Amino acid sequence: MSDRIELDDESTNDSGNPHFSELIDQSLASPTRRQWLKGGASFVAIAATSATQAATPAPAAVPRLAQPSTPARLGFQAVEKTVADRVTLPAGYTYTVLHATGDRISTALPAYSNTGIETDDWSQRIGDHHDGIELYYMDSNGRYTTRDTGRAVLAMNHESSADSHFFHPNGQTSGGVSGKKFHQFGNWDLGDRPGLEVLKEINHHGVSVVELQRNGNGYTYKIDSGYNRRVTAQTTMRMAGPANAMSDLRAMMVTRWDSTGATSRGTLNNCGTGSTPWGTMLTCEENWARYFGMPRGSGAVDAKTIASRRRYGVAHQPIAADAKRAMGQGWHTPADLPDTEFRFSRWDVSARGAAANGSQDFRNEPNTFGYNVEIDPLAPHAAPVKRLTMGRLAHEAAVCSIPEAGKPLAFYMGCDSNNEYIYKFVSAAVWDPADVGRGLAAGDKYLNEGKLYAARFDADGRGEWVELTIDNPKIKAFSRDGFTFANQAEIYVHTRLAADAAGATKMDRPEWGALNPVNGEVYMTLTNNSTRTATRTDAANPRAYLDANGKKRGGNANGHIIRFREEGGPTGAAFAWDVFLFGAEADMDRASVNLSGLSPANSFSSPDGLWFSKATGILWIQTDDGAMTDKCGCMLLAAVPGKVGDGAKIEVVNQFRGETGRQSTVIGAELGETHLRRFLVAPPGAEVTGITETPDGRAIFVNIQHPGENTSAADRAAGRFESRWPGNAGYGPQGRPRSATIVITRIDGGVIGL
Repeated sequence: MSDRIELDDESTNDSGNPHFSELIDQSLASPTRRQWLKGGASFVAIAATSATQAATPAPAAVPRLAQPSTPARLGFQAVEKTVADRVTLPAGYTYTVLHATGDRISTALPAYSNTGIETDDWSQRIGDHHDGIELYYMDSNGRYTTRDTGRAVLAMNHESSADSHFFHPNGQTSGGVSGKKFHQFGNWDLGDRPGLEVLKEINHHGVSVVELQRNGNGYTYKIDSGYNRRVTAQTTMRMAGPANAMSDLRAMMVTRWDSTGATSRGTLNNCGTGSTPWGTMLTCEENWARYFGMPRGSGAVDAKTIASRRRYGVAHQPIAADAKRAMGQGWHTPADLPDTEFRFSRWDVSARGAAANGSQDFRNEPNTFGYNVEIDPLAPHAAPVKRLTMGRLAHEAAVCSIPEAGKPLAFYMGCDSNNEYIYKFVSAAVWDPADVGRGLAAGDKYLNEGKLYAARFDADGRGEWVELTIDNPKIKAFSRDGFTFANQAEIYVHTRLAADAAGATKMDRPEWGALNPVNGEVYMTLTNNSTRTATRTDAANPRAYLDANGKKRGGNANGHIIRFREEGGPTGAAFAWDVFLFGAEADMDRASVNLSGLSPANSFSSPDGLWFSKATGILWIQTDDGAMTDKCGCMLLAAVPGKVGDGAKIEVVNQFRGETGRQSTVIGAELGETHLRRFLVAPPGAEVTGITETPDGRAIFVNIQHPGENTSAADRAAGRFESRWPGNAGYGPQGRPRSATIVITRIDGGVIGL
């Protein structure tokens, strides 16, 4: 949630890369205001509190759309803004809860108490902070298929720990004091932490895979299924990359646990996801950087490591002698349990050993995080693989291009922090449909060898993919605080620095991506950016203002969605772009803030999750907002997409903190209420994130993440919570709030959104 002080709200990008405000093409100097394309009659928003009972059986099935298409309009009435402690859906829709934080995947464990008294280590329970999700069907032989066979698994990310979201009895404990609400990404109170608390926090991260069971038109998950699986921050993983760079890559992954650098342990802070054409999941490591610490008196790391760690926000110097608090979660501190396989000491990333290669300590442990991790959800015993060639970022999503036999695949990725970049990976191998169902072997074929690019957005609505290669003169000549690039492997591990050197465009927190199945155009959310000023904008990030309503956020407080069309296909070096939608309050100034003409039925802020339905062509937009949450919980909106170039050039007048600046940009056609509507509002404190669907479009799976997260330690101790969902909706033990996955259906069994 944007109300938190998060790593992604900070900026570690102090590069001199331009925002392109000084490069404005003269052809945009005096644009005319675009003609607003009004979308038919307005609708009165009608909110309906959905029940949690199973939906009525579906009517006779209709054929799934043979080819993806764009709907003419949306077929539901918009949900009004609300701060009610419930999931609110349009009239005619209902939902059930599939599972929630702490639910068991094996009957060997007791059912979840929702009081924090569990004494297991959480490795056989559903993780916390439900995020990206993907659905995988299997045929009678257990192989992946795109057909709805009635047998499927749901693979889900778990993002962050915050204050461990109510699954300790009294909140996190440190130095003998319990009940404090820790900063989400650091600032733990110095002192040893209880080992069981730390194990729960380590193991609630990662991915949960469960087998689904269809009940009429609804779904449950099977406890004790052989496909049920937890991938955690302790799971052994294989490190994979280009054959000619693996020796150099492994040298940067050497730790006391694996002195060869061939394997690592675990995945952290998993946010967006991707799904490969061959049927595996890409789980994206986002805010992984703040889990590491350097205790007092620990050994300093070298200058090159310090420069890289600063760029990622990783601990790079020992705790000061007079410090009361420190970066990290204190996972390296437990003394009451054995340090089996260095499960605690690995989070101390100082240079403690004498070996310069790091084989006697964990100075290189941060180098093993920040990647896309490939998991085969239908092979529960297969070790996940970290795909190093796709770069080390605060990864958000990995969206694959439309597969075309005989041509390479492209994956589009965001790096979620203020002023970070958009990336693309292009495979060296060309797509062969025979690889469908080949699992991680296909991943080795397509994801180990290829080219990595960062995006530059120019002021005239065009852009260029700049290859991140050691042969790029700018990268070869790069030098900052003792850091220079020695080889291609270092580009994969220190990718942010390579993109700095290459001249990529600083963006407003690039998060999820989505690919329009109709025309292949790529959409990326730019959630917000508190560092924008009136004189430091650019064409792709053109706004800086004060959101005078509600939380009174500044900069680009409400975010926007950018889209681009590749020229020459996914492997092309050039693209055309425009801004699809700007988030805003409906009553904000049309000339400078509410550029997309949003109304009370579709105003939104801080777009985060993004996903295209292949059944209907609807673009689903999910928010992670802190600007307008005084008026409305985070939301899910449905949009009918147009195409790049359907709007016009405009000029934005930014007035912010005593400065005035003018910025030209290219914006898409206004959608109106027939083409953009609010579909769902979440309980207080929750983010709406993660979405997938059944192939017929009759059920969608959506995640409600961290409801009630703004509950203070004092309120928690007194039994007062910002939210009590989903217990107050009849799911599981009541009391504390929990993240959960819901399954949304139409009461009449019809297709969602139409």
